[in-house]
Amino acid sequence: MCRSIKTLRRRDETATDEEVRAAALQFVRKISGYRVPSRVNETAFDGAVDEIACVSQKLLAALTQR
Repeated sequence: MCRSIKTLRRRDETATDEEVRAAALQFVRKISGYRVPSRVNETAFDGAVDEIACVSQKLLAALTQR
């Protein structure tokens, strides 16, 4: 789906907050169809990026704990 989003679960290093946020931004851009949202949609767009980044961090943390 989003070919520009790279795999963030790696054995040698953990993903940085910036990498996770960039992936979340790309995902929201793809889903919404906006590269840059209009002012009226900016709050929803940014909120979605924040939520997806947070959930992604939780997922990565859960996957690496064994």
